[in-house]
Amino acid sequence: MNLPAASIPDTDTTALADLLEQVRALRRQVLAAGQRRLETHHGHYPDGFSPSALNLAHYLALRAHDLRTLQDRLADAGLSSLGRCESHVLHSLDKVAGLLSLAVSCRPAEAPEQPAPVNYAQGRALLRAHAEALCGPRPARGAYIMVTLPGEAARDPELTRALLARGMDCARINCAHDGPPEWTAMIANLRRAEAQTGRRCRVLMDLAGHKIRTGAIGPEPGAVHVKPRRDRLGRVTEPATVLLLRPGAAPPPGAGPWCFTPPEALFNRLGPGCRLHFTDTRGKSRTWEVTGAAAGAGWLVRAPEGSYVGPGTRFRLDTGRDRRPGQAWPLSACTAGPAAMLLEAGDPLLLTRDTTPGHPGRRDCSGVVVESARIACTCPEALTGVRPGAHVWFDDGRLGTVVEASDAEGLRLRVTRAGPRGVRLKPDRGINFPDTPLSLPALSAKDLRDLDFVAANADLVGFSFVQSLEDMERLLAELAARGAPRLPVVAKIETRLAVANLPEILLGTLGRHPLGVMIARGDLAVELGGERMAEIQEEILWLCEAAHVPAIWATQVLESLAKKGVASRPELTDAAMGVRAECVMLNKGPHILEALGTLDDILTRMRAHQRKKSARLRALHW
Repeated sequence: MNLPAASIPDTDTTALADLLEQVRALRRQVLAAGQRRLETHHGHYPDGFSPSALNLAHYLALRAHDLRTLQDRLADAGLSSLGRCESHVLHSLDKVAGLLSLAVSCRPAEAPEQPAPVNYAQGRALLRAHAEALCGPRPARGAYIMVTLPGEAARDPELTRALLARGMDCARINCAHDGPPEWTAMIANLRRAEAQTGRRCRVLMDLAGHKIRTGAIGPEPGAVHVKPRRDRLGRVTEPATVLLLRPGAAPPPGAGPWCFTPPEALFNRLGPGCRLHFTDTRGKSRTWEVTGAAAGAGWLVRAPEGSYVGPGTRFRLDTGRDRRPGQAWPLSACTAGPAAMLLEAGDPLLLTRDTTPGHPGRRDCSGVVVESARIACTCPEALTGVRPGAHVWFDDGRLGTVVEASDAEGLRLRVTRAGPRGVRLKPDRGINFPDTPLSLPALSAKDLRDLDFVAANADLVGFSFVQSLEDMERLLAELAARGAPRLPVVAKIETRLAVANLPEILLGTLGRHPLGVMIARGDLAVELGGERMAEIQEEILWLCEAAHVPAIWATQVLESLAKKGVASRPELTDAAMGVRAECVMLNKGPHILEALGTLDDILTRMRAHQRKKSARLRALHW
């Protein structure tokens, strides 16, 4: 049966004509606002604005409007709702206007006086080209994988080769750790692994930035609990290993939590098979046995039973030859791990400007605080300008405080968030000042020293403290001075101010220097709050796509798997979300090879389902 051709009722034609006029008006507004936005950046584009800069300016102008009602009307008409126009803004508006013009008047729309700087295919091609300029040829899985190299990568060439064979596309070296000798060894091992595997890998060297962290905590008198490993029934499955250090020696890297320094006279009499008898602070009789030397650092001791060793604990030596009671010797605790102080909601805390080791608060017999806990800030300049009422966060947001006063000693804080059981604050934990713009130079003195090595050896440089276009200008000048004017820069967005200034950082850098953006979600969660961070990470992805700038999805990706060998369900989903970025970063951990294999599998699977914001409708096998 033949049906008559359908025609558009007058009411629908009127509605579509109104919709067409809205889209045309929106295009005019976007074009005008985009031009105004670019006026201050003419000096950065002597040969004219790049297509990416123009498109970003248009996207910023578009997103200044609330388009939700217009989107609903466009979707209802069967047209693009502009929800995926990031890489080609004017082109999307022109396509929608063209279809509406055909529907209303049966004539194609007239070509605009100012054509779109990029179309759909060109926008995708620019983003891909810029990603390849940073990270090399695109892998089959689509997204690149960046891995933070541990210190072992300098000593273990096989680890580097295994990472490369498992799918690492970019190796990250954190300049906050190790130094030029170790970095040189890491890069040399990586280049050898490239020759062995036939795979290429870029090297990102991440400048440390200002070290705004907690200082040392002085030793606190008390007992050290030495405890063997037990099963669920409380039975000992593995004795504890104690290290008796040579007098004057420091605990070596990787030393366990139980380190003691004996008097020299006792240390010189020790040897394999010797036993140390003592009564611990609870009155329990215990015996330790020397099992062997500890690579020049001292003696390894087997402790089969739990014990508490305090300042008054005395040890008697049994060499097996002379069993007569002899002299009793003390041991000085030398904890390999950092000390810590327990802080609870309501506690006072003094954040000091000097480097004097901190200490826990002290209370009287009724529990009233008689002396505030105190801890130093490793970057005292960061405390300048912090005002009462401002928030200060510690240890990735685990401990929250508010400033009550500022004086010559430092900031007097009150703990506002510490969880029901409090938080154990340790040395070398990060400090964030989300309410305070920090008046610190973009590059620290260490950064400037490290740049000499980075400019000569790295493929990319990570900029950890970029907060403005002026900061970016400073780094570009320093790179040019070192003969590396085109070394690609990865801007790490990790502060509230960096987020606010991201559009200007992008507009001022596009077209004149290779650029990428790392979304430092850990710092952003502290700076903005977890809820706002969940929102802002999406907005950063959108801005980067509009600028055709590759984005790096970073912080705690598959962290439980890398560190503990077991992945949590939420982090598997988070890793899958990373496919919308051009690169996903893994941090180091004992199980990094397993985490790398899992991430490679997830990204390979997700590529068939997702491209940026767009769901890909491949055939499902149900």
